[in-house]
Amino acid sequence: MDATGEPDGLERLWTPHRMAYVTGEQKPAGCPFCLAPAVPEPDTLVVARGELVFAVLNLYPYNPGHLMVCPYRHVADYTDLTDAETAEVAAFTRTAMRVIRTVSRPHGFNLGMNQGSVAGAGIAAHLHQHVVPRWGGDANFMPVIGQTKILPQLLADTRLMLAKAWPAP
Repeated sequence: MDATGEPDGLERLWTPHRMAYVTGEQKPAGCPFCLAPAVPEPDTLVVARGELVFAVLNLYPYNPGHLMVCPYRHVADYTDLTDAETAEVAAFTRTAMRVIRTVSRPHGFNLGMNQGSVAGAGIAAHLHQHVVPRWGGDANFMPVIGQTKILPQLLADTRLMLAKAWPAP
């Protein structure tokens, strides 16, 4: 309703969970990518763990299944990865795409690393590779005009679905 109490014809989607992100509340003390592997299993967003890297769901995803591949080692720049870390980031990215294809059937993917805050990295101090599943029409008027993203699945449900489909090491 508008200020006069008359309906304005708009439907509203309430996303109060995003306010913590907007205001910066509940930010962990320390690097979230360094802390993520130690979170207890029932509360973790970690999907899979490797020897040098892990896959973790994005807490504020662009699309359902949006995850990141991170080295355990706190390193900011891609050129500072060891050869073994680089190979495992690549292998985990490929596996993530295969797993997401199996469980969600996306039409495509965006893959990428933002190196430095000026390049868009929200957490510039710890390198991470984004794996974002995409579907035709997933960028409709909601994010463009309404600045709202509709996610039809809870993160815990997404994590469980992807973790179950991730191949054993």
